[in-house]
Amino acid sequence: MEYRGLKLDRFQEEAIGHLMQEHSVLVAAPTGTGKTLVADWIVDDALSHGKRVIYTAPIKALSNQKFRDYSALHGEEKVGLVTGDLVIRRDAPCLVMTTEILRNMLLGGEKLEDLRAVVIDEVHFLDDRERGTVWEEVLIYLPQHVLIVALSATLPNLDQFSAWMSFVRNREVAVITETQRAVPLDFHFATLGLGLTTPAQFAQRAAAHRPTAPVNDRSGPRGRGRDRGRKDRYDGPKTPPHEVVRMISDADGLPMLYFVFSRHDAERFAKSLAFRFRADFLTDEEKDAVTAFLLKADIGPALDDEVRDMYLRGIASHHAGLHVSLKLAVEQLYEHKLIKVLFCTSTFALGINMPARSVAFHGVEKYDGEEVRPLPVRGFMQKAGRAGRRGMDEAGHVVVRMDLHDFAQFKPVIQRYFDQAYEPVRSSFNLSWNSVVNLIGRHDMEHVRSIVGKSFMSWTLAEQASAQLAKAEELERAAEDGSKGAAKEARRLRKRAETADDRCWDELMAKRQFLESIGYLTEDNQFRAGARVLTHLQIAEIFVTELILSGILEDLDTPGMFAVLCALTNDMPRNVTLESRVDRHDREMAEKLREVRMSAPVVGAEAISKVEVTFCPQMMPLGRAWADGKPLEQVLMMISSPTDWSGTLITGFRRAKDLAGQIMETYNDVPQRRDAMRSLLKAVSRDEVEVVD
Repeated sequence: MEYRGLKLDRFQEEAIGHLMQEHSVLVAAPTGTGKTLVADWIVDDALSHGKRVIYTAPIKALSNQKFRDYSALHGEEKVGLVTGDLVIRRDAPCLVMTTEILRNMLLGGEKLEDLRAVVIDEVHFLDDRERGTVWEEVLIYLPQHVLIVALSATLPNLDQFSAWMSFVRNREVAVITETQRAVPLDFHFATLGLGLTTPAQFAQRAAAHRPTAPVNDRSGPRGRGRDRGRKDRYDGPKTPPHEVVRMISDADGLPMLYFVFSRHDAERFAKSLAFRFRADFLTDEEKDAVTAFLLKADIGPALDDEVRDMYLRGIASHHAGLHVSLKLAVEQLYEHKLIKVLFCTSTFALGINMPARSVAFHGVEKYDGEEVRPLPVRGFMQKAGRAGRRGMDEAGHVVVRMDLHDFAQFKPVIQRYFDQAYEPVRSSFNLSWNSVVNLIGRHDMEHVRSIVGKSFMSWTLAEQASAQLAKAEELERAAEDGSKGAAKEARRLRKRAETADDRCWDELMAKRQFLESIGYLTEDNQFRAGARVLTHLQIAEIFVTELILSGILEDLDTPGMFAVLCALTNDMPRNVTLESRVDRHDREMAEKLREVRMSAPVVGAEAISKVEVTFCPQMMPLGRAWADGKPLEQVLMMISSPTDWSGTLITGFRRAKDLAGQIMETYNDVPQRRDAMRSLLKAVSRDEVEVVD
């Protein structure tokens, strides 16, 4: 079977065959195997039959890329983009959107007429602690006639996950798996003195390696024994990134992606390679192509001489904070094979179709928001899977930068990567306050309970309860022969089984009870003002509801309102500071906001939901400046940052704009306030905030 002139692989043909028979599919395959082609087919099929189709993705960068790809393929008039802060051709038959947008549409009761299929890219995001519930809600709320094309990395509990999907969709979901890549992966270590080595060679050398003496080792009589019991600390040179790049370049491994885990390192390593080590990876002809591209791109002040020279050497950095114009330029230069070495963070690995001959890892540990932990297997392989270009490379090369003395510590982790021992996907079901009030407002409590019972967590707990009851019955039979221990264990299992099914429901009811206690709901679930406001809010839900009810926001002008919204939606990192103090007006407003932030409803909601409230008054001057019409370059002069923070700032402005749109909906019955919010949206929707990056 062929599609778009390409001979389909076995799993692609199998998946499309199921879709032709009107069966939803769960396609699980390693990164780089071509599973998105199945999604492309269902988009083609829906449009050719005059039906609608929705493509959802977990991040806006992937949504934007698919929007550009599908617009070029099917024509701009047929493709729209909805990501909260950007809405383009919302009535188009093919809509690309973030998963949250689709959840909000379904939760709000929006009719999706003629909808043939929904693509859920990276469906394993369902186990994300902060956002995973959204994926479950989408699968629960979608009309059952709509086909699902779920794309996932390899999962060890696929049978369990697909069984739940079949249960919640009330129709069979076909599982299609592929374990082999079209381009195999070769793994190597990179270290000073050894160069690129195979895992076996590296393990052998590491086993024979003896670390140098510990730092500040006291071997004299007075110091003897002072360091006893502590681990030896390596005192030798670390393998620097430019050496890893040199090794890979010498092995004909370019182009390459070099993954780091901080924006600062991405920028620092790229600039260091270009200027300190005078690396240059482009031919004269390629340099001319880069020059022509940059002239045509007309990027503006973001492209300074240092960055331009770096690009002319075939080197770049890419991270979420990068200026939106630079980010797009880097991606396009990379697609045109004009960037040979790209230092990037994890966002470049997520779904974006930009493979390389080699992928390097600066390390295998990353801060996950709580502590520094080894990368999960799924995260490692998602990045490693970018190695190897189909039709161009015989193998993809995955290189882990590691020094001999570190191998013993990371050997178990590395082995899990090489074994591709993926973690199972687990439910993180935790309904937002907005979801709770909308469910209560639209359905009776019996139906709400049935919806909650369809969650992956409830289903999993019910399966576990069933197994526990079966075990209890087995133990009870043993207890008939006089085994007291068996009887005691049987009682324990029955008690666990009886309470397991109610966990998700109990959590929802705890939130419902809290909303009643703070006056949002009546005892019989009638909506008071707080609940009516809350139905429109998905960001800082209780905090913003309390601010609206307090009337604090009503006298603010456009810049003042946007300043407040930026403080409610964004955090400023510790290494980013304001160049001047927050002015008196914003300080006074910040104090009023802080009183509400620390009020019983907001603090109580934070404790129940276990979601920390965002409140950063330092963002207020930046939001005010943007709403006043100041260009991005001028706003950036108000802060000091060790890295390019412009992309993050623009993302923050977009999130604040998204919240402004939600607040506007709460003022449907107050035309003056609604018009004021509409004016705000118009004022801040310009320049970089409107760019599809």
